Amino acid sequence: MIAALATAQHWFTYPNIDPVAFHLGIFSVRWYGLTYLIGALLVYLQLQSRRSRSRTGMTVDQAQEFVVYAMIGVVLGGRLFFLLADVLTPVSAGGHPVSYYLQNPLEIIAIWHGGMAFHGGLIGALIGIWLFLRRNKLPFYPVADETALWIPVAIALTRCANFINGELPGRVTDSPVGFVFPGYSGYRYPSQLFEGLGMLVIALPLLWWLHGAVRRREGQVFWAFIAGYGAVRTVVEFYREPGIVLFGLTGAQYLTIAMFILGVVMYIRISRAPRIPATQPGSGRV
Repeated sequence: MIAALATAQHWFTYPNIDPVAFHLGIFSVRWYGLTYLIGALLVYLQLQSRRSRSRTGMTVDQAQEFVVYAMIGVVLGGRLFFLLADVLTPVSAGGHPVSYYLQNPLEIIAIWHGGMAFHGGLIGALIGIWLFLRRNKLPFYPVADETALWIPVAIALTRCANFINGELPGRVTDSPVGFVFPGYSGYRYPSQLFEGLGMLVIALPLLWWLHGAVRRREGQVFWAFIAGYGAVRTVVEFYREPGIVLFGLTGAQYLTIAMFILGVVMYIRISRAPRIPATQPGSGRV
């Protein structure tokens, strides 16, 4: 089998999985939407746990409210940022002009087709979280640390859904790991899966390790996530089909490099703050 793989020009065939996971009457439930639901559920389960509530000062009801605020921010920010990036991307690179959305106004809100930008979703989520914390008079870093712990899993699941939808393909390649995506010419890197793998192999273990550290400081997990995502996404962008390109880097890379630098700087700054004791030995996760 190993010899066959070594001599094969391309190892994999695009699986053509139905983007619709199941039907509920006249409604179609897509894998893409399920990934957001699972991500929100993981965050809620973390925040409502006894150990997490002892660190954040939240109640179970507040944990539910928090998820609502954050998800509204994710959807609004992610979609708005996607639309902005889409109209700025050349048509030859897969973008759409403003006239397309004027002629097809339903496409502006058609998130069931995909079309969410991570950076916009992150900004929207942070705004929603800020509004929630301000309303409930809760501290930012303890809540952000608990929330960030499971975000790599949510991102990995969403990237798998992007792969199923056949969207966000990678650059054309002669590599044996290339796929022929529907609607695209040539073999391309499965850059969606690269990002998901990076989240699970690099970011997730790092956050869990920091979260379980006995001498952890508030905010370290959150800023480690920001830096970790920035590092992973910056590398993945070299394999992803570029949209906006400036001086050899994609528009997303400028944002993710900024995320990495900001995350590292803030992590170092927080490392000089007073340490917080762990509630109990061990990780303190659900």
